[in-house]
Amino acid sequence: METSEAREALEGSGKKAILVHGNADCDAVGSAYALSKTFPPADIYAPCGLDRVARMVADKIGIPVLEECDLSDYDTVCIVDTSSPEQLQKEDLRLPEGCIVIDHHTANGRWDGMRTFIDPDRASCCEIVLDIIRGCSKPIGRDVGLALIAGMLTDTGHFQYSDPAELRAFADVMDMCSIPMDEAMLLTRAPVSMSERTAAMKAVGRSKFERVGDMIVAVSMSSSYEAACCKALIASGADVSFVASQRENEFRVSGRATQEAVRRGVKLDSIMGDLCQETETDGGGHGGAAGMTGTGDAEAMLNMCMMKTMDIFRDIKTKMGAEGNGSSS
Repeated sequence: METSEAREALEGSGKKAILVHGNADCDAVGSAYALSKTFPPADIYAPCGLDRVARMVADKIGIPVLEECDLSDYDTVCIVDTSSPEQLQKEDLRLPEGCIVIDHHTANGRWDGMRTFIDPDRASCCEIVLDIIRGCSKPIGRDVGLALIAGMLTDTGHFQYSDPAELRAFADVMDMCSIPMDEAMLLTRAPVSMSERTAAMKAVGRSKFERVGDMIVAVSMSSSYEAACCKALIASGADVSFVASQRENEFRVSGRATQEAVRRGVKLDSIMGDLCQETETDGGGHGGAAGMTGTGDAEAMLNMCMMKTMDIFRDIKTKMGAEGNGSSS
């Protein structure tokens, strides 16, 4: 589906429910809000709530989000920033056929039968949505601009994982909506809670790591804040990190990689994708950030993540050695 097709599918499609993934982040909420304001009437539905920063941004901008919703009351269902139905994290949710899916994660075939607009080359889903709404006659309001900026900022680690296209899109929104840089940066800034800081410290303390050449992969268990714990392991010196949590029979794994590791050839979305096929679990993401959920043993999944990453490290080391020998001959 091209941008124009997505726009046409949303225009005149009646009352819409726009769904976001479980524990939705700013990219999901910003994308949903921009679509809801551009193609009314529309409600944003978060089946399993928002994460802490997204909730803060939604409160600042005044974004209404439903936590309960009957999809049969809507003419059209649109799903944003979600790599698979399982990422909605609501077992009894029944999606109608022909849902519109707008996403920037690597396609994994989980949306068969839906109308998909997926571009994994985009750093954020908000960029895709910006392209869609740019073609409409309705001007982009300042509140929509702030929501889009919040998504672009957070999904690129405040530009750490950005690319030229995303930076241009960000600058365009700033210009169109008269948003100064200091306001943009303050929008997503939130104090780190003591519980998150404690979880990160514990994860570092109980971590295990392996080294291949000059690259390190670290893994750890945590009861919560898996993504923050991954970042703490990266900050402590790891090139790639995985943190898992276990809740009864279900597990959740988050992964992070430095940009240097990604440039060398580490692709967390591929690692998670391969494991999902092998273990019949669900996951996805990007080269530098990915996640996986399913039923099983969290520590076993961590070990599999570590082994696959070490295999990639060995391939990188072999390739670098071959290039070194070639350059000296």
